[in-house]
Amino acid sequence: MSKSLPPLNPLRVFEAVARLGNLTKAAEELHVSQSAVSRQITTLEGYLDVRLFTREARGVVLTKQGRFYRDEVSPAFARIAAATQRLRSSGSSIPLKVSAYTTFAAKWLLPNLSKFEQAHPRIEIRLTSSVQPVNFDKDDVNIAIQFGDGKRTDVTSIRLFDDLIEPVCSPSIMASDRPLLTPPDLVHHKLIHSRFRTADWPDWQRANGVETLRFKQGPNMPSSLLAYEAAVGGLGVAIGQTHLLKQELASGQLIRPFDLPLRRPLGYYALLPRNSDQAEARVFLEWLKDEMKLQGLD
Repeated sequence: MSKSLPPLNPLRVFEAVARLGNLTKAAEELHVSQSAVSRQITTLEGYLDVRLFTREARGVVLTKQGRFYRDEVSPAFARIAAATQRLRSSGSSIPLKVSAYTTFAAKWLLPNLSKFEQAHPRIEIRLTSSVQPVNFDKDDVNIAIQFGDGKRTDVTSIRLFDDLIEPVCSPSIMASDRPLLTPPDLVHHKLIHSRFRTADWPDWQRANGVETLRFKQGPNMPSSLLAYEAAVGGLGVAIGQTHLLKQELASGQLIRPFDLPLRRPLGYYALLPRNSDQAEARVFLEWLKDEMKLQGLD
């Protein structure tokens, strides 16, 4: 087993350079000279017999092999750092402040959070909710889960899953004298809207060629959570986020009448401060990605 391990000091230097993207910054973090960092990278590249970085005017850039190696190695260092900090914390829990959209928190995070607590009992999740863009310079937050296009340049943004939307309704609507068999049948029912997702219905209608039809205006709810509850109660048809309604769909509380989901160029993203080195945040991020992969979310 030991023969398959690379020299560990060069590996630690590689992780720092790959994370920071800069030899000088890595040298400062590791309290060594830049030339020492360069030598360690050369040693590791020689051991692996691959090129890990290319030099550019603004610093170093990972090669394809370097990106693969970083993605495999970095989580191990995060776990080692987290384990070390937990061991040194004298048995006290380590708080991790997570901000998440309310719908994501209620429909995905809370139903799954016990799995994280069982795997990492020393990390205490302190959860808050917000729909406002996180500002890590002002907000008392370590990691945020927000909805958008993932193009913010002031944070590290990791996609969790795409935005998949489609109409959902109560079984009572399907049992009525006006069941939903094709998209034009929506004209016979009230459409439930959510305050912060005003583009959902127009986007889905446009994608399915029914944007010119006259639809009945249903209740405009202050959140998606209440929109879904209104749909469960038979007050109309909501436009649902399929990935966040697995429980309601599995139990039969809600039905997908058309099975015509629309995937948009938006999604849920985990956001961290640029160059974040907090071990607990990265452990939580790895758990998020692993759990969503297990659940088949994309």
